[in-house]
Amino acid sequence: MKQSIIRFGAISALAALVGCGSIPNPFSGLGLGAREPATQQAARIRGGETVAVNRYLWRAALETLDFLPIQTVDPFTGVIVTGFGTPPGGGRAYRATILVQDPALEARSLNVALVTRSGPASPATVRAVEDAILSRARQLRVADGRL
Repeated sequence: MKQSIIRFGAISALAALVGCGSIPNPFSGLGLGAREPATQQAARIRGGETVAVNRYLWRAALETLDFLPIQTVDPFTGVIVTGFGTPPGGGRAYRATILVQDPALEARSLNVALVTRSGPASPATVRAVEDAILSRARQLRVADGRL
C-alpha cells in the first residue's frame, strides 16, 4: 500500500507539471475523428530524442475509463488525468492518473493510480483496471492487423 501511495504521488506530481502548460485542444491527434484511425501513434521530437507512447495502450486507457471525466491529456508524455466518476453498476467514485511511458505494448509500459474520495484504491482494483486496459490494447492491436 505504501508503494502504491508513493507511485500515485509521483504520477500526480508529473501530472501537475504537465497540467501547468496550456494544451489548446487536448483531443487532437487522439484518433477520435471519423476518418482518422483510432490508434494513431503520438510522437514528437525533443532535442533530437523521440518521445512516444504506445498507441494501443493510449487508446485502450481512454476506452476502458471512458466513464471518468477527462481533466488533462498529453499524448506526448503519456499522461491522462481524470476527475472523479462512478463506474457503471458501481457505487464508489474513482479518480485515475494513467501513465503510458513506453512505446512497447507491455505491462511495464503502463502505470495506473486510482484513488477514491476516502484514499487510495485497493491494489486489487488497480490491478484489475491495468488488466482491463492491457486486454483492450491487445484487442485493438489484433483488430489493427499488425501482428
